[in-house]
Amino acid sequence: MPQVPQTFFDALAVRTWCGLALRALGRAREEIDAINVYPVADGDTGTNLYLTVESAATAVEAVFSGYEAGSAPAGSPSLADAARAMAHGALIGARGNSGTILAQLLRGMAQVLAAEGEAAHTDADGLRLALRRAADSARGAVAHPVEGTVLSVASAAADAAEGAEGDCGTVARAAYRGACAALAATPGQLAVLERAGVVDAGGRGLVAVLAALVETFTGERPGVPVPSGADTHACVGTAGPLESAEAEACGADQAADEGGPAFEVIYLLEAEDAAVDRLRQRLDALGDSLVVVGGDGLWNVHVHVDDAGAAVEAGVEAGRPYRIRITHFGADDVHARGGERPPRERAQRAVVAVVPGEGLAGLYAEAGATTVLARPGEPPASGELVEAVRRAHAREVVLLPNDADLRHTAAAAAEQARSEGVRVALIPTRSAVQGIAALAVHQPDRRFDEDVVSMTSAAGATRYAEVAVAERQSWTMAGICQAGDVLGLIDGDVAVIGADVTAAAETVLDRMLAAGGELVTLVLGDEAPEGIAERLEGRVREGYLAVDTVVYRGGRQGALLLIGVE
Repeated sequence: MPQVPQTFFDALAVRTWCGLALRALGRAREEIDAINVYPVADGDTGTNLYLTVESAATAVEAVFSGYEAGSAPAGSPSLADAARAMAHGALIGARGNSGTILAQLLRGMAQVLAAEGEAAHTDADGLRLALRRAADSARGAVAHPVEGTVLSVASAAADAAEGAEGDCGTVARAAYRGACAALAATPGQLAVLERAGVVDAGGRGLVAVLAALVETFTGERPGVPVPSGADTHACVGTAGPLESAEAEACGADQAADEGGPAFEVIYLLEAEDAAVDRLRQRLDALGDSLVVVGGDGLWNVHVHVDDAGAAVEAGVEAGRPYRIRITHFGADDVHARGGERPPRERAQRAVVAVVPGEGLAGLYAEAGATTVLARPGEPPASGELVEAVRRAHAREVVLLPNDADLRHTAAAAAEQARSEGVRVALIPTRSAVQGIAALAVHQPDRRFDEDVVSMTSAAGATRYAEVAVAERQSWTMAGICQAGDVLGLIDGDVAVIGADVTAAAETVLDRMLAAGGELVTLVLGDEAPEGIAERLEGRVREGYLAVDTVVYRGGRQGALLLIGVE
């Protein structure tokens, strides 16, 4: 259906723009993924931008649904309502370097649009100011801005908008044309783009978003122009996604790899401004590609580092990090300093694991796994697992759900990934300690079936337990427990009810070791009592000869203590 143009920038225009931008990125996603060579050639910029805008659009739809359902005051959302929802949705759903920057661009626009208060709309002057604030705030969020990236494209769009006279449609067209010209110039600003014969992927995504803005105000969809210059036409056009052979050709002349950070770390953070300033300094010293966006107590943090655990720990010191995502770039995707890197090859095999705490997320990531954090009371959906499989970017994936309740969710994710051409083996791990045992014997260079059998055997040979606090009165295998009682669960069933955490943990450990064992794994939650690890290690050392103990810090993992015996 033809789009009905919006005369002013009002709540409906925000809704329309988000929907059109999502569709535009959906059409261009594969093309943008294919030309993604900077800052990391991980082939997911288009996907990350799509997921970020999808989250923004969902948040805006929720605001309109609230009014339509009568759960909000009569009438329709104000411009401020819709703009704030757009910015918040983008912030909490931002993915990757490009998505994080786009979230800040939308937040900058929302700061101007929401400043209109209860006004029903703003005009061309408001749109000009919004585009300028967007470009400036995004540049300020990047620790070390680089020209030839989406930042250059955003600045050029704002500059062009400021010189345009007319209505919102005229301003949007000017911003779009300015962005297109800046996009065509990016290969001359970044050597890695010039060698690969491509334009900046993030900038290409922003051009698609601005094209949707033009369509919102004019009802016409502008075609994405083909940039002039050597080889750039090979990767940008209006005909649709690139074929794989073309994508490979685009990166054929890349320079040799150089060493660099191995992990991408992203998390949402609840923290005060002063703490975030200190966090920026610490993360900047740890790695590169640092982008911290947000405000008003909620931030989205993105950085590339070698020590993923240290990046998460820095967030813990600053405030409360959650929705932590750690991606291991892998040997085929070495982060080349100076922006010089080959296009990312799909790895042969990867491990994707659900983990219950920040500490274990760092541990698993350092072992080479792509992780999905399961927050207490917030198990991941199958879509999050599918996204993690995509991020792993491998032909073969071993999936570790590490929770009996996630069996069906993980199975659905595996089926979806298989439909996308990925060979997936689901190992039914029921605890993170079983996942640790499986990961310990993982050998990506042997046959897939042999690796899966070995990992499954190691997980199955590991008994698991946890010590937690009862939230309510209930019947259990060990009797009736009351809220506040300490529970010791062995292989998923309550075996011990007590009042003291350490005593309950000792009883659980004794029962597990009564059947034998060679290695005890202890994973401590943040709220575990001081000295409990030393008490349990001493008990093993004194009472069970030839049994080793290893201790990990799990962070906020729900359970006070996880125990594995293998």
